[in-house]
Amino acid sequence: MRRREFMTLLAGSVAAWPAVARAQQPERMRRIGVLMSRAESDPEGRRYAAAFLQGLAALGWVPDQNVKIEYRWQGGDANQAQAFARELVELRPDVLVANATPSLAAMRQATRTIPIVFIGVADPVGQGFVPSLARPGGNMTGFGLEEPSMGAKWVELLKEISPRMARAAILFNPETAPFGRMFLPSMHAAAVSSGISLTIAPVSNTTGIEQAIVEAGREPDGGLIALPDAFLFGAREMIVAQAAKRKVPAVYAYRLFAVTGGLVAYGIDRVELFRLATPYVDRILKGEKAGDLPVQLPTKFEFVINLKTAKALGLDVPQTLLARADEVIE
Repeated sequence: MRRREFMTLLAGSVAAWPAVARAQQPERMRRIGVLMSRAESDPEGRRYAAAFLQGLAALGWVPDQNVKIEYRWQGGDANQAQAFARELVELRPDVLVANATPSLAAMRQATRTIPIVFIGVADPVGQGFVPSLARPGGNMTGFGLEEPSMGAKWVELLKEISPRMARAAILFNPETAPFGRMFLPSMHAAAVSSGISLTIAPVSNTTGIEQAIVEAGREPDGGLIALPDAFLFGAREMIVAQAAKRKVPAVYAYRLFAVTGGLVAYGIDRVELFRLATPYVDRILKGEKAGDLPVQLPTKFEFVINLKTAKALGLDVPQTLLARADEVIE
């Protein structure tokens, strides 16, 4: 081969090396940090995680192939949420996912730069997480929960399923559900028109829960409304058992309360929220800014009646109410 031909061939080969090297380099492993509001052993939390994985897989994200998912499970403990949020931030993930208000509050305290997608946060504007739903700005966006008007719905359902209801206690933990009071105006308005007197029962431990339910059942025609709250969710078996023991009709915000034996549940399909959140995670991983994605509100609700529990409480559930239920447990 002539020298000139050799040098031309060599120059062409060298020019091609960077492109070949780039083509052979594997895609960078992305990292997602997820802070759950359930205990790791909780089957409902596992349903959330499974829905999240399914949604990601549908978009081409496969764990340990092109994405690494780090989970932390705080089970409704605000202090633990803060510690786990710091751990996840130290891992320098590409995006964080916060489930419920305590998780989001902890993540906001830990970082103002890493993108955050929140799932299941009530009234994110009212709680000060984002300035508006349409333009959240900053480093976060996500999916909200029940709006303030939902409070009236719980009061009306309790009165409809237990027509003799004269008073009801509103149960929530102000630390894990600081948004709880946003439901009160609509609840009080519905209570006035329904002839029910309401009392607020803030609790922070299982002893407080038991005392509140004992008080609710101390006189006839008492009832209970358990607000959406990660702490109450973790204590659901104890709450349902105490309500049954004291013969207190109760309405809950989570389907699993009714499945566990609670009288009636009406609230957001939270499993669906985890599926809906995955396109936002995907878009952020591909370069979009969290603050440019509008916060979305849920459209799918679950209405469950436990007919067995109603019979144990001596309640005759109207057929019109049964017809509206998504699920009737017998």
